[in-house]
Amino acid sequence: MRMIDIIEHKRDGKILTNEEINFFITNYVDGKIPDYQVSALLMAILFRGMSDEEIFNLTNDMLHSGDIIDLSKIKGVKVDKHSTGGVGDKTSLVLGPLVASCGAKLAKMSGRGLGHTGGTLDKMESIPGMQINISEDNFISQVNKIGMAIVGQTGHLVPADKKLYALRDVTGTVDSLPLIASSIMSKKLASGSDSILLDVKVGSGAFMKTLEMGEELAKTMVSIGKYFKKDTRAILTDMDEPLGLAVGNNLEVIEAINTLKGNGPKDLTELCIKAGAIMLLQAKICASFEEGEKLLQSKIENGEAFKKFVEFVEAQGGDITYVLNTSKFEKAKYEISIKSNKSGYITKIDALEIGEFAMKLGAGREKIEDKIDYSAGIILSKKIGDFVNSGDELCKIYTNKENYEEIIKEIKNSFIISENKPENRKIIYKVIS
Repeated sequence: MRMIDIIEHKRDGKILTNEEINFFITNYVDGKIPDYQVSALLMAILFRGMSDEEIFNLTNDMLHSGDIIDLSKIKGVKVDKHSTGGVGDKTSLVLGPLVASCGAKLAKMSGRGLGHTGGTLDKMESIPGMQINISEDNFISQVNKIGMAIVGQTGHLVPADKKLYALRDVTGTVDSLPLIASSIMSKKLASGSDSILLDVKVGSGAFMKTLEMGEELAKTMVSIGKYFKKDTRAILTDMDEPLGLAVGNNLEVIEAINTLKGNGPKDLTELCIKAGAIMLLQAKICASFEEGEKLLQSKIENGEAFKKFVEFVEAQGGDITYVLNTSKFEKAKYEISIKSNKSGYITKIDALEIGEFAMKLGAGREKIEDKIDYSAGIILSKKIGDFVNSGDELCKIYTNKENYEEIIKEIKNSFIISENKPENRKIIYKVIS
């Protein structure tokens, strides 16, 4: 078998066999196929697409290119969730303690952020002492003991994806649905959970810009999960404006804490309650979605959800005094109020722009080696649909950088203000199961 033949087959629109896909993945991971040939195949896949069978085979070979985590020693149904990423997305820090306080077992491996703000691991590390690298035995023990753990991915998990993603990133082949779906699902399947909830973000601040694109990706990933006999469901959620109010690492941790105490933003709270109810169905803890919602709400009201967050932080070495007293978190040197210069209803807050401004303030990475400023970011004072008077505060920016004047000038353009009140927005557009 030759790689050139596989490239030509896909170039000509043919369906690749299981043997061809296995040959390509195995030999590329082993370093026997050069990047330039794999780049050609990735571009052919981008233009020609893949059948369901090809996607299943690609996911399977990527999944088995490295370690597969065995979570059989964890008692009960293991649940996991994955977000395709967005601005202000601190959902895991709320959802994990919420479902764990109800008896679910969340065993989650997460990643770092590149661009915008940090990923879940970066947010966790903004809590002094918090460890994201723990042994597999300790990971399993912690989930058995307190019901949850969130850790960094191991270096031997799906090496095929690491190599392919790095190549896609520099060859213009990131925007391929089969490659996106197989990348996400191979990692989730290798993580060992029994069920997976996929949060597919849709809108200006998301990778999938339209509902149609998001739905196609969600259905593909759910079909992969079912093929591998995992209870896989997806929600399509709004990312046309940032989720919640806080954008930035320790700012988002503080907002997650407030949400677990019942004082969180409406959209973040609603998303976590509804997503959590689906996860409780998957964990077979509740018989109905409505029962799950009520149980989760009760755990916020009686303080058990926040208590579980404290246990989680303590178990992974974090200083819980910061969680119990959020005023201890490091504060940025500069705190600047951005005010509206006109009156009207906010009809748009460009999530992508807000995320990019937060990154420029120090809250995210442009390059993988960049150091994150945990205290930097943006807190919105208004959301879409709110009325503002001229002079009212739109948001506050937090930074330790001296040259923030240009951002102040530009950030107002992220808020579109009109005389007409926009229609009420949904945080969840659709559930796919």
